[in-house]
Amino acid sequence: MEFRDDKYLKTLIRGMKKLDYIDPDDIPNIDLYMDQVTTFMDEHLKSSKRYSEDKLLTKTMINNYTKNNLLPAPNKKKYTKEHMLMLIFIYYFKNILSINDIQQIFNPLTEKYYGGNSEIGLEQIYKEVFQYEEEQMDNLLKDVIRKYRKSQETFKDIKSPEDKEFLNTFSFICMLGFDVYLKKQMIEKLIDDAAKDMEKK
Repeated sequence: MEFRDDKYLKTLIRGMKKLDYIDPDDIPNIDLYMDQVTTFMDEHLKSSKRYSEDKLLTKTMINNYTKNNLLPAPNKKKYTKEHMLMLIFIYYFKNILSINDIQQIFNPLTEKYYGGNSEIGLEQIYKEVFQYEEEQMDNLLKDVIRKYRKSQETFKDIKSPEDKEFLNTFSFICMLGFDVYLKKQMIEKLIDDAAKDMEKK
């Protein structure tokens, strides 16, 4: 990893910029069979794969989401555009939250807004949430750059270039990890408080 001339940081940022959300207009307006769903997701989320052989959403995963009440059951083995939107939300959440936590926030989401029986539908919610993506990405990238610069200032007294490079990298990982940890704690608190509010009603 070549940190000294910031090439590695530029590579990381290029990788982050490639991550993009699925435009709801790209989701077919016709119902899809399971194989079509997994193929669509694999194609549109491939930039977020860590390894090329990774499977983003498998049939087993999707069936388990239905069994765990994260996803409404398909109609005659076909999945609607709303199913697809829910699966995209699940995909992003499953890397940081437990199935139980996702269930806590999805239950009211599906009860109130799934099926077109409310004044606002899932597609509109999806668009509203993701419209700030570009602004969020810019802010996140600036924060990553700040953390990177700060990590390069650590362990100044280490003589060995190899040791310093490793320890700088470790510092950078710790700074990013602590940020993720704090935000995860905040998300879990929000979910717990929302669940308590629902119980009171």
